[in-house]
Amino acid sequence: MMNISKLNKAMNLIIILLVVYVIFTVIKQQSKINSYNKDISYYTTQKESLEEKQEELLATQKNVNSEEYIEEVAREKLDMYYPNETVYIDVSK
Repeated sequence: MMNISKLNKAMNLIIILLVVYVIFTVIKQQSKINSYNKDISYYTTQKESLEEKQEELLATQKNVNSEEYIEEVAREKLDMYYPNETVYIDVSK
């Protein structure tokens, strides 16, 4: 009879250890899943941002040879003006 009670105690211990192992494994996997979901969210945001940037660049590429774009760049970035144009500079800035 003593062997049966020892066997029951051993089985109970094995079951308890197995349950603890399963709980630990589930918690560890859930942590990994949460980390992967954060990564997915980050990369999705990055992808959307890059797609918007790509659309802007494609729009700029289409307009780069237009006279309006060339004039805008010449005025704003190169400080160029037409010969008969009077330029006023605000010195208070």
